[in-house]
Amino acid sequence: MAKETEMSTKYQPNNVEKGKYKEWLDLDLFKASEDDQSEPYSIVIPPPNVTGKLHLGHAWDTTLQDIIIRQKRMQGYDTLWLPGMDHAGIATQAKVEEKLSEEGTNRHELGREKFLEEAWKWKDEYSTNIREQWGKVGLSLDYARERFTLDEGLNEAVTKVFVDLYNKGIIYRGEYIINWDPKAQTALSDIEVEHKDINGAFYHMKYPLADDSGDYLEIATTRPETMLGDTAVAVHPEDERYQDYIGKTILLPLMDREIPIVEDSYVDREFGTGVVKITPAHDPNDFDIGNRHDLPRLNVMNPDGTMNENAGIYAGLDRFEARKKVVEDLKAQDLLVEIEDMVHSVGHSERTGVVVEPRLSTQWFVRMDELSKNALENQKTENKVHFYPERFEKTFVNWMENVHDWVISRQLWWGHRIPAWYNNKTGEVYVGEDAPEDVENWTQDEDVLDTWFSSALWPFTTMGWPDTDTRDFQRYYPTDTLVTGYDIIFFWVSRMIFQALEFTNERPFKNVLLHGLIRDEQGRKMSKSLGNGIDPMDVIDEYGADALRWFLTTGSSPGQDVRFSYEKMDAAWNFINKIWNASRYVIMNLEDFTFEDINLEGEKTLADRWILARLNETVAHVTDQFEKFEFGEAGRALYNFIWDDYCDWYIEMSKEILNEGTEEQKITTRSILTYVLDQTLRLLHPIMPFVTEEIWQHLPHEGESIVVADYPVTHEEFTDDTARNNMNMLIELIKAVRNIRQEVNRPLSKPVDMMVKANSDAEKEILLRNQSFIERFCNSEDLVIDTEVSIPNEVKSAVIRGAEVYLPLEGLVDIQEEIARLEKELEKWNSEIKRAQGKLKNERFVQNAPDDVVQAERDKEEEYKNRYQSVEEQIKKLNNLKE
Repeated sequence: MAKETEMSTKYQPNNVEKGKYKEWLDLDLFKASEDDQSEPYSIVIPPPNVTGKLHLGHAWDTTLQDIIIRQKRMQGYDTLWLPGMDHAGIATQAKVEEKLSEEGTNRHELGREKFLEEAWKWKDEYSTNIREQWGKVGLSLDYARERFTLDEGLNEAVTKVFVDLYNKGIIYRGEYIINWDPKAQTALSDIEVEHKDINGAFYHMKYPLADDSGDYLEIATTRPETMLGDTAVAVHPEDERYQDYIGKTILLPLMDREIPIVEDSYVDREFGTGVVKITPAHDPNDFDIGNRHDLPRLNVMNPDGTMNENAGIYAGLDRFEARKKVVEDLKAQDLLVEIEDMVHSVGHSERTGVVVEPRLSTQWFVRMDELSKNALENQKTENKVHFYPERFEKTFVNWMENVHDWVISRQLWWGHRIPAWYNNKTGEVYVGEDAPEDVENWTQDEDVLDTWFSSALWPFTTMGWPDTDTRDFQRYYPTDTLVTGYDIIFFWVSRMIFQALEFTNERPFKNVLLHGLIRDEQGRKMSKSLGNGIDPMDVIDEYGADALRWFLTTGSSPGQDVRFSYEKMDAAWNFINKIWNASRYVIMNLEDFTFEDINLEGEKTLADRWILARLNETVAHVTDQFEKFEFGEAGRALYNFIWDDYCDWYIEMSKEILNEGTEEQKITTRSILTYVLDQTLRLLHPIMPFVTEEIWQHLPHEGESIVVADYPVTHEEFTDDTARNNMNMLIELIKAVRNIRQEVNRPLSKPVDMMVKANSDAEKEILLRNQSFIERFCNSEDLVIDTEVSIPNEVKSAVIRGAEVYLPLEGLVDIQEEIARLEKELEKWNSEIKRAQGKLKNERFVQNAPDDVVQAERDKEEEYKNRYQSVEEQIKKLNNLKE
């Protein structure tokens, strides 16, 4: 990339970001290395669904991944960030069907083949949109390795996994109660069901005995429409109230069908009447009871949620209309005892939002006992997956310990077709990677696999598996870090872990970093129904990608939710503008300064040595926080260093040298200004890729792009505790004077007389050497620096480390007010002394803490005592003045 020479007077994100991503791609800066010399580091992107636009959650998720991969690339790793997208079976099929409906047709009119052509067109259109959005966010993806969960290679891998698990007896086909989505007309796994509290009712009904005795059993249910499929009622075998009823039959209301009264220990004697209706085709617990008592399974519902022919006169009614009609008819026949209002938890489809129906269905399942056991055992080994934050490992373990068999078949056309065929004559089932030879006598299963079945294989199938001899599989698998939201630990993270262990004998990733959800300013989850969703592309248009990335990076700690607000976006933009203006100042003062002119060996001022020491500390801290995935903490450290240390102090101090210093001093100052800015931009680059590239190209530099520039490291020669302490004294002095000015409403434009009483000759020497800075930043007219100073009658004062500061302000300060202020300060230092002494009196602390920590506490105690004594003396002097 060519070196730029001029910067605009104001940070304009659209201009800064325009064209940069294409330049990076043209230079192949994001591609994994072709040699094997560097240590590899790999991430696979959680593949977004090809259903529409990316949302703020995607922007957050991918920004964190980009931060990791950009830093590792700069640190010299051979980085692979593999992109891809998910076919998202239910969601995509629903979108395509909606589009077809608007065009006046449907999938059944088109047929399977034509419908799939429409689905692929949809995929092509939206995958292009997603790539454009990835580019707008600035994601450094290796597009040469992009995958899609339905591409040919992954389809072959998915088929192999299904066949292998079937041959091992882990995949099986059976009739069970499953979660059914009547709108999408497909099965759902347990974790695709979202439970919501809704207003409902408990319907109490009479079930008359069939012996014409007039006696009846009272039964309560929340779903009276399912009574049409009852095949028994049950009581507890030890419930004395019903011993005489066991073995008899009742006449099922509205259906005139006799059904038995059975005993089963599942029944809770204490709940309700202690009698329950048994509907084996519409309730999972009833299904188990039905199996124990060999009861028939009577399905009374169609796949679309309407009642079928088994529902008698209610056939054709929607399930909720049927509920109303059943209740009306029970009431008319005097069989309705009461309707009890209640709030209860009801399962809703996570995909379509409709109430889920437990329904008897023949489906394909994954047997989870062995797979979950292996995953749990692996977490006890060195090959475990490390969770960040660590608390989410418990979430993972709890789910794996209580997981049910996984229903993997979906009644869809868009997805991986189940590799099972049924013989048209014998009914025999054939499962294989290839179709049967005499295929005309066989019919393939119409269903497809759950989307999560294929995405569970994502980390290794994208690397070429089942071919384990590929360079990518050998070099980049297992991957290093997965970044995803904590809300899909069950959906995806857990399944990737047990599938990877089963098929590769390896964990799929070494680390999993889990972030929270993005909420609105009120803490609400963003949703279409609330109308509070934010399009990240709109935010980027207004503030720029770097500002959005900065907000997302620093907005929360790992595992915590973040609240979006435009006020925070304003703050992010302001911070970048601060960096921009500081950079403009540096670049404008470089004149013809080149990269070869940078020289850090010249004689340095206190400010020079201090800023290099602070840079060193910031590099160490930011790098350490990155390793822990504490990007918010890293961001805060960078913010403080850039805004406070570099901009507010060092740049301001550099102005004096650049205006009045010798040529040698100017070279040193320009060198340090340039070097520190360069290193800071490199630290910032993983978070803010666009603006750091823009500014870096204006600086004297080597290399074509900051994308592949070396990441900063610490330098032992920059460590300078003395410079840090002395500069802190200087900063504290200047701040103290400014605070006093503010207290008495004396603007900085008006000069003041100052007296600085140094605690020792050493502090005096430091202050005298930096007198010009003190005069500049404090605007002093008459400045006295000594170990002994004559204090006027009326003063404003402050105690700082290593000195006391006095400002004679005749007529502006009330002595009594000043005494009151100092007495509050006296209380503060007294409190600090007691706190330090309390710590030092704690034997456990003194014995167990490192020696340097204990010594630091002793030093603090001594410093607090000195400050206390100084304030006490000032109070005495002021009291004497009063007299």
